[in-house]
Amino acid sequence: MPDRSKLAAHLPFLRRYSRALTGSQETGDAYVRTALEALVSGGSQIDPELGPRVGLYRVYHQVIGAAAGLDRGEGAALAETPEERLRGLSPAPRQALLLSVVEGFTFSQVGQILGVTAVEAEKFAQDAQSEIERDLATDVLVIEDEAIIAMDIADLTEELGHRVLAIARTRTEALEEAKRRRPGLVLADIQLADDSLGTDAVSDILKLFDVPVVFVTAFPERLLTGERLEPTYLVTKPFDRVALKATIAQALFFHRPRIAA
Repeated sequence: MPDRSKLAAHLPFLRRYSRALTGSQETGDAYVRTALEALVSGGSQIDPELGPRVGLYRVYHQVIGAAAGLDRGEGAALAETPEERLRGLSPAPRQALLLSVVEGFTFSQVGQILGVTAVEAEKFAQDAQSEIERDLATDVLVIEDEAIIAMDIADLTEELGHRVLAIARTRTEALEEAKRRRPGLVLADIQLADDSLGTDAVSDILKLFDVPVVFVTAFPERLLTGERLEPTYLVTKPFDRVALKATIAQALFFHRPRIAA
């Protein structure tokens, strides 16, 4: 196994990927633990030709793919709603999309991780993005105190076919807008205009009703410490537009509304 310090640097990002892929903090982290246990026990090994990062993600997929049902879709033939149909699709396109645009792998590397060609990986990613964008449009609340960034995020979400309800600059504004308009998606910064926190604003909103949330922050590692409740979806600032689009798609794809508080 490669030097553990070299693998450790990539673990926060593997956790981010696993959470986005499964739609669950608990499940995503459990899959990462399973992959690491396989490495420690010697049941799986990093291919030295792939390097520590690509090799780590490859082991993740090899170890948990079959057990987690990540290599096949189930129930597509019985699906009726757009969301049910999307859930029945093979996860391979979503894997390729996340690996390429969120994790920043080339399609050649994505192919090595998933065991397909670079051409197949690129086609998978394109198919996933198009399918999700087409079927899951919703109303969006943007919580961001930097005007230029807020407008960029708003433009991006509208490009995806969503509707931006409002842009809030503080925790108070965010809660007021959420109460008034009840968005179907929240995109939130961490540090807000009045020194309040986007995490607190989101916590306030989630006490009222359930909604998928994507955090856009310059320091994702600070929210992936394992020491407290952590968000499932994180995008790094300055954000890549394609990466944010893909993360939005995953957040909507996996969201299952719960009963309002």
